[in-house]
Amino acid sequence: MKVKNFKVYNKALIVVDMVNGFVKEGVLHDKSITRVIPRQIELIKEYHNERELVIFIQDTHTKESTEHKRFPDYHCLKGSGEEEIVDELKPFTSLNNTICIPKNNTSFMESPSFREVMEKSTNIKEFDIVGCCTDICVCNGPMGLANYLDEHNRESIIRVHKDAVATFREDNRQNYVDAAYLLMEQQGIKLVKKI
Repeated sequence: MKVKNFKVYNKALIVVDMVNGFVKEGVLHDKSITRVIPRQIELIKEYHNERELVIFIQDTHTKESTEHKRFPDYHCLKGSGEEEIVDELKPFTSLNNTICIPKNNTSFMESPSFREVMEKSTNIKEFDIVGCCTDICVCNGPMGLANYLDEHNRESIIRVHKDAVATFREDNRQNYVDAAYLLMEQQGIKLVKKI
């Protein structure tokens, strides 16, 4: 990890799975997800201007990943290009206060690298979440994060930006998106959007 001192950060922006395999190509991609990229860029720039931490999460699997037994379509395979951050956001991944973390599951909280960041960044009190997929990884990540913070008695605010998240085939899956919002809200996760 190129970030050396996580203790200097008070806030973290977590960009979940804005990878080619969900946005540009592959069996689970949906080009309509690009509509949230401009708002994501606004938030990323805000964080960079404030010199706060930005974390890009990259869904990354092998053919042996057990997730493929529950979600039968192979997606975001390591080395396929599908696990790469989309071109619109890629320039931000090389900045000093940015890290990229692969995950092999539907919750960034379960990635060993993300847990390591959480252990080192004990001053972070605010978390902003953007990305895809709203009803799976965007929901599971903050829920796990809220539980982790509770377990360690870390008072924090978690915000999911509704105008900066999307999911594939959203029109056909709106009931899942609505359920995800309800579950997150029930756990004290703030649902926000730009006025």
